[in-house]
Amino acid sequence: MSDHHTHGDSHHHDDHDHGSLKSYTIGFILSVILTAIPFWLVMTKAITNSGTMGLVLLAFAAVQVVVHMVYFLHMNTKSEGGWNMMALIFTIMIVGIAMAGSLWVMYHMNHNMMPDLMPEYMHTKTAP
Repeated sequence: MSDHHTHGDSHHHDDHDHGSLKSYTIGFILSVILTAIPFWLVMTKAITNSGTMGLVLLAFAAVQVVVHMVYFLHMNTKSEGGWNMMALIFTIMIVGIAMAGSLWVMYHMNHNMMPDLMPEYMHTKTAP
């Protein structure tokens, strides 16, 4: 009977960190802040350069992804024997390749499909 009892205890006490009310509260507050600041930046047009605004928004988005992974998904280097971290690194690589490839394709499509809008073609274009 005691053998069954020890198996029951070991099943309930595993190495997974399921979080606490404090960690969920911290994650929620950080998420609200990391959502409110970019919203305020866009609505007030605090940054006038669109390229700079895009980079700032991407930085806030990246920080928010990390907050969600740590506080809500409980991902760290110790969970699942490190397999979660390897899966995350692989996912980041695939998403990076997909995003860079998409930007590259879109730029070259615009460049090749809309030559009249490109400044370098304005000077080399000959009249019919």
